[in-house]
Amino acid sequence: MTRSPDVRDEWERIKARLRAELGEDVFTSWFARVEFEALVGDAVHLSVPTRFLKNWLQSRYRDRLLVLFRESFGSIAQIEFAVRSAMRPTTDAGRRPAPVLVASTPEPRAAATATRPALAATGSAARPADELSGSPLDARHSFETFVEGRSNSLALAAARRVADVRPGQPVAFNPLYVHASVGLGKTHLLQAIAHAAKAEGRKVLYLTAEHFMYRFVQSLMAQSSIAFKEALRGIDLLLIDDMQFLQGKQIQQEFCHTLNSLIDGARQVVIAADRPAGDLETLDERVRSRLAGGLLVEIAAPDLELRRRIVTHRVDAARRADATLEISEAVVDWVAENVVSSGRDLDGAVNRLVAHHQLTGRRVDLEMAEAALRDLLRAREPKKVKIEDIQRVVSKHFNVTKADLLSARRTRTVVRPRQIAMYLAKALTPRSLPEIGRRFGNRDHTTVLHAVRKIEEMATADRGFADEIEMLKRMLDG
Repeated sequence: MTRSPDVRDEWERIKARLRAELGEDVFTSWFARVEFEALVGDAVHLSVPTRFLKNWLQSRYRDRLLVLFRESFGSIAQIEFAVRSAMRPTTDAGRRPAPVLVASTPEPRAAATATRPALAATGSAARPADELSGSPLDARHSFETFVEGRSNSLALAAARRVADVRPGQPVAFNPLYVHASVGLGKTHLLQAIAHAAKAEGRKVLYLTAEHFMYRFVQSLMAQSSIAFKEALRGIDLLLIDDMQFLQGKQIQQEFCHTLNSLIDGARQVVIAADRPAGDLETLDERVRSRLAGGLLVEIAAPDLELRRRIVTHRVDAARRADATLEISEAVVDWVAENVVSSGRDLDGAVNRLVAHHQLTGRRVDLEMAEAALRDLLRAREPKKVKIEDIQRVVSKHFNVTKADLLSARRTRTVVRPRQIAMYLAKALTPRSLPEIGRRFGNRDHTTVLHAVRKIEEMATADRGFADEIEMLKRMLDG
């Protein structure tokens, strides 16, 4: 079989796609030090500098890489990762041999050495691990700008109590765990705590979960993880945002040790996530248990009264910046009644109205508001479906148990419902194939991929079966 694309050019194109999809920070954290080694038959071979990075990429990005390589080279069956220290020695010039492209033919395989130099790692040197720089704080995210209502009053009260503790005083709630859907104020609240606590002279570190992972990987690469861990445990207040994105067994173990050390040392920890601690399925059970042992507070969707207060607050701020802005009370009421998903969408709605006024010079009336926000009103946040929901609904529908779905049984009465449940997990949740496999009895990701393709084929060929799948989707979305 002839491989026409130039493998080095295609690898650069794939990296550019990943950079655009993931953003510069995430790409630099996980892919800057990945190197292409060879394409042998139907297998792509990549190398990384550490075993941790190998495990991380295998569990989180293997499926996406497989799709991208298939777009370039056709029938790629697998992505293989290797740790460079365990690979072949360097050449005389101190470089490893260049990537090779091996055609898959009936003849014995022969490696064709590429003429260009090997792809170099593009990651920059890590900063010293004891320089604990947190994620950026937005000066606008203060307690003064947080709009209170019934849906968030308990979370706000708990956050103020945590922030008001003076150095040397006992901590209030430890850990404080705040959970809410997207755009309801979790990040605002955590950053408000950070601002207030810093003003009181406390040593504060605010990190997103991805930033925590990035810093930990940096410390491993720089062989300074001990210094990093010691510095992390010397702070007064640790705030971790977007906890649902904390991945990787080694990172979770280290986070658990840090969490225990801080809590046992009477240092405050505040966590935010998009769901309760018990629902963070990919999180280590010890971490979930420790998080659940503190104060768990939910921020619910804003009611009409709170939505109107948020819109009024944003409009007043816009008027202070632009004295010519006119937005009537009727428009404020209309926005509050129709933009119902989150405070972030309310901010976006007001920003659009202000922009339309500035660009047209027109007064913001109901006609302008309806035209400017038409697409925002159509968007409604879909219900978050969990794998447990899928397993429960499928088990009930097909009269099998959840234990059957997770078992090794191969009878038709169990295999088909299991495949349907895996298909629905892939279609309705953001979980990767390896994650889904783990949730169905620690199955390999290729088993999940086979199930997804099988159900898709059956739904295409059998209209009645397709209708049954759609019915199950409606049951889960309803």
